[in-house]
Amino acid sequence: MSSVKQLSNIEVSTKILRHAVPKMSELDIPVTPENYSVWYEYFLGVNLDLKRVVDHKIENGEIFTEEVNSDLVKQFVLEISPDVIESVHVETQLVINNLLEKVSKISSGTANLTETLTDFNQELQKTNDADMLYKLVDTLVNEMGSVIHDNKQMEADLNHMNEEVCSLKSEMENLSVVAQTDQLTSLFNRRAFEDQIQVHMENYEQNQTASSLLVVDIDHFKLFNDTHGHLVGDKVLAYVALALKKSVKGTDFVARYGGEEFVVLLPDTHLDDALIVAEALRKKIADKKLTTGKEKKHSLGPLTVSVGVATLNNSDDRESYFIRADEALYRAKSSGRNRVCGE
Repeated sequence: MSSVKQLSNIEVSTKILRHAVPKMSELDIPVTPENYSVWYEYFLGVNLDLKRVVDHKIENGEIFTEEVNSDLVKQFVLEISPDVIESVHVETQLVINNLLEKVSKISSGTANLTETLTDFNQELQKTNDADMLYKLVDTLVNEMGSVIHDNKQMEADLNHMNEEVCSLKSEMENLSVVAQTDQLTSLFNRRAFEDQIQVHMENYEQNQTASSLLVVDIDHFKLFNDTHGHLVGDKVLAYVALALKKSVKGTDFVARYGGEEFVVLLPDTHLDDALIVAEALRKKIADKKLTTGKEKKHSLGPLTVSVGVATLNNSDDRESYFIRADEALYRAKSSGRNRVCGE
């Protein structure tokens, strides 16, 4: 066979393959070697008698039962011509070559299938016999069926494993949220703050992104606990936490640092602007009149906070950044409380 003729056969066989298999599937015809040979000739268009019979059955809505398919094979394929055998031979060679290229991507059963395909290549070089060709294709179908079955089982197992992993991931994410959340106030906790302050430092180092830190402390909190009890003290903590959370926006970060102390990280914020934010927080809390009791309201007295403010600089690490804000807080308390002091 010349290389030109072989190229032509491959192109024709590929075109027929693209039309025949979808049509057989549409008519619920099993894609066996015998049945495919009928539809190969049908789309080849050379056997006009076959085309006329098949078109008549389609136009009349006839169902292609096993018996109908068998009759078509006997009538039009058993006396198959050498040209058709050669064309099917080339097409089978083309399919096997494609499978050999793709088989390495199959997740299961690749070793046996590769060996089978290699054997097929060798056998196809030796024979053009139709019976032998059918036998080879039958074996190929069985091997492919086995691989598909194995891969479907593996796919099911992997899907099940994926569901378990997704569930586990969700649980881990929930645990991570719990691990970084203060249970009393629902704010982030000190652990989350340590992570976030590291992010601010990295952004500053890489992009010179400004960062400011507010350390907020409730004034005379021990007095609230001693006078009204720890339940009221907890409510005061929760109120201050909510006030802080509502007063910030966007990527601003609020956490309970410990006891009656809170921290606020302000990205892209320089000291002057941070002082303005801190003063607004202080005033909002000071203006609120807290009471206790459902029917008979009892005033809790004034509630105020003191705030220390610092801005990140080149020489800072996490500890020094916090210490400068904490020292500013100490000055605010020492100078009378209910005020804001910058570094």
